[in-house]
Amino acid sequence: MKNLFILFTFLLLFSCNGNAQKDKTEKQEPFTVTKTDAEWKEELTPQQYYVLREAGTERPFSSPLNKEYGDGVFHCAACNTPLFKSEHKFDSGTGWPSFDREIEGNVAFSTDYNLGYARTEEHCATCGGHLGHVFNDGPRKTTGKRHCINGVALKFVPKE
Repeated sequence: MKNLFILFTFLLLFSCNGNAQKDKTEKQEPFTVTKTDAEWKEELTPQQYYVLREAGTERPFSSPLNKEYGDGVFHCAACNTPLFKSEHKFDSGTGWPSFDREIEGNVAFSTDYNLGYARTEEHCATCGGHLGHVFNDGPRKTTGKRHCINGVALKFVPKE
């Protein structure tokens, strides 16, 4: 009987944890730039719309920005907000542009459970466009973070 009680308690606790995670919803931040879907579709390419507005992911190694190491700043392709400096870019070997840090205040973060586990999702803090995700497997000598960003969500602005 004691073993049955322990088993029941364990199952109850495990069940509560799973339901709490499934029911967790994040409050959406208000973004400065807001447009209708029709306006976004008019301004963005189909691939940009898919990634930035529908939280899609581009194919790895498909973006020319993956190998862009010029001196400059990577901006949001939707609203032109500066997001990442070229000096913080590194080759992660993943097939997506990777940075060890963002320009503080210009990137917003939320939690994404789409794959069945928690991931930190990144958005442009100005327009809310989906950029990618941040992971804790970046360069240990700097921040230890890897901001894995869809190249189609970015535009590179060379330093003048």
